[in-house]
Amino acid sequence: MEGLQITRRSRVLVADDTESVRSLFERLLSTDHEVVSVPDGRSALDAIQRERPDVILLDVEMPGMDGLEVCRRLKADPATRLTPVVMVTGQTDLSDRIRGIEAGADEFLSKPVHPQELRVRVRSLSRVKHLIDALDSAEAAFVTLALTIEARDPSTNGHCERLARHAVRLGRALGLGSEDLDALHRGGYLHDVGKIGVPDAILLKPGPLTSEEFALMQRHPEIGDSLCAPLQSLRRVRPIVLSHHERLDGSGYPGALHGDEVPLLAQIVGIVDVFDALTSVRPYRVALSDEEAGKYLLRQAETGKFSRRHVEAFLDTIGNAEVCLAS
Repeated sequence: MEGLQITRRSRVLVADDTESVRSLFERLLSTDHEVVSVPDGRSALDAIQRERPDVILLDVEMPGMDGLEVCRRLKADPATRLTPVVMVTGQTDLSDRIRGIEAGADEFLSKPVHPQELRVRVRSLSRVKHLIDALDSAEAAFVTLALTIEARDPSTNGHCERLARHAVRLGRALGLGSEDLDALHRGGYLHDVGKIGVPDAILLKPGPLTSEEFALMQRHPEIGDSLCAPLQSLRRVRPIVLSHHERLDGSGYPGALHGDEVPLLAQIVGIVDVFDALTSVRPYRVALSDEEAGKYLLRQAETGKFSRRHVEAFLDTIGNAEVCLAS
């Protein structure tokens, strides 16, 4: 983390029911940080929502809602789960530490707290939070880039948002966990980010592409994967970006993958991508109805391009299950 330049003072929240402890922590930390202090757990949750601190110091024992419960709630909330939480506990109370680990605490401080240890721990965790925020900003920039690419073509308006929504619904119907659902949501927005490398003359052409033009278009998954590669936070999204045009029968691109070689999340986005394209107006054709698009997907499944189970599950999520029964 050497060389990281922090351009704003970090904000630290201290929650402790003992006024003398709060005053001590404020005095020790206020030189380098903005400090907000509260006397109990419920006040801590309110202040965290309002102040968005970079580091949170929680006393384990507080009236009403203790620090462990506050920590559990913070780590269960996507908006705060990456905010570092330090549990302040008795020096020899091993049970508090074990419960703190189970609650998701990032660090521990033992009472009485050594002033230098407090300063060093908070400074270090502040740097970690700034790095996390920087990564979030970079990922947000990628999403903005993807939406900018979408805006180049008026006929694809809302495509990314619809893909994210449909992909998550299908993933949930298939029983996928929260990490996969999160990747599907982000992948819905970022799947075509590589089209930044496709000229407008090809991307916006109102008719069939020549073989040379299609070859250039087929490069966008690899371009997108290369763009996403530096961000560790996009590790689970990259297979979607790279492989959403792969097909189970090996007819897709860029790798002509077969069967289980095609990542599951890419299979899901591939299905909803085709559906959304078919049901959207294009300069060279009218939009198909949901029923017509569903029948097309089922025919593609019969030829081995998609999993029939996945297609049927998707059609069920959009209320088009009767198409499956009729086919």
